[in-house]
Amino acid sequence: MPGNSADLAHYEGFEPYCPTADEPYMSAGQEAHFRAMLEHWRHMLMEEVDRTVDHMKTDATQHADPNDRATQESDIGLELRTRDRERKLINKINQALRQLDEHEYGYCKECGVEIGLRRLEARPTADLCIDCKTAQEQQEKHFS
Repeated sequence: MPGNSADLAHYEGFEPYCPTADEPYMSAGQEAHFRAMLEHWRHMLMEEVDRTVDHMKTDATQHADPNDRATQESDIGLELRTRDRERKLINKINQALRQLDEHEYGYCKECGVEIGLRRLEARPTADLCIDCKTAQEQQEKHFS
């Protein structure tokens, strides 16, 4: 798979959903599509976590050379930061799956409007419509 598991993993094997002309927003078919996408993405991330744990167990040697030790510690630190970002992403995926269970997925948590299929295809964990997300980012930029 190209890239790392935190980027395009959720696209692997999934074609964009094409609703029929009279299909309501977040129909059972759409919910099933996004559930499969989110579960696949979570599975891929969990496999990466398992690989990291295995790698850290097998590569726990103490190097005599200080440069080798520093390189190893730097690599481990980078890997742990990446896993922490992925852990946060797994939490977002789990939240999206709970929203699917409650038939609340695909609606903006701020204003309640439809987020839209194309936005959800691009960012399956999105919980804000584009207008609310833009306003949030502007507010963050203003206060930072």
